Amino acid sequence: MKWKTLDSKVVYDNPWITVYEDQVINPNGGQNLYGKVSFKNVAAAIIPLDKDNNTWLVGQQRYTLGLYSWEIPMGGAPRTEPTLQWAKRELREETGLTASRWTEVMRMHVSNSITDEEGIVYLAQDLTEGATEFEDSEKLDIRKLPFSEAIRMVESGEITDAISIAALLRVRFLLD
Repeated sequence: MKWKTLDSKVVYDNPWITVYEDQVINPNGGQNLYGKVSFKNVAAAIIPLDKDNNTWLVGQQRYTLGLYSWEIPMGGAPRTEPTLQWAKRELREETGLTASRWTEVMRMHVSNSITDEEGIVYLAQDLTEGATEFEDSEKLDIRKLPFSEAIRMVESGEITDAISIAALLRVRFLLD
């Protein structure tokens, strides 16, 4: 048996998310109240990798956690538009980099027990450095480091962002 929605009510809506409160019948036949956060954008994430196996991370204070976070470059892409186009824009904005070779390396659902958020990760290669173009709301630190150092940061728990962890480990697997 699959989940069945009996009633769905929007309890919050803004330009980025919609929060639903749903009355459902679960796969065991029981009736439940379920909350769902629906994202209006897809996360377009990028691992830039140069010919010397260096990558770039961006660091920022995350309001939701109250913590500083090192992450791979990423941003939101409208579900109706090609994510690669947005990934290219995010890479340039956040790091100043452009790439002439792009490979989609994974798609993921970030926290599928409560949200439909989807992430698409690209490997960007054949890089050219340039100037950043931060958005008004962004205050980012940029760090160029060996790819192996980014993997060490995952292993030590310094990188805790789910998309960044999955993407870095996926690319490590592809490079081995």
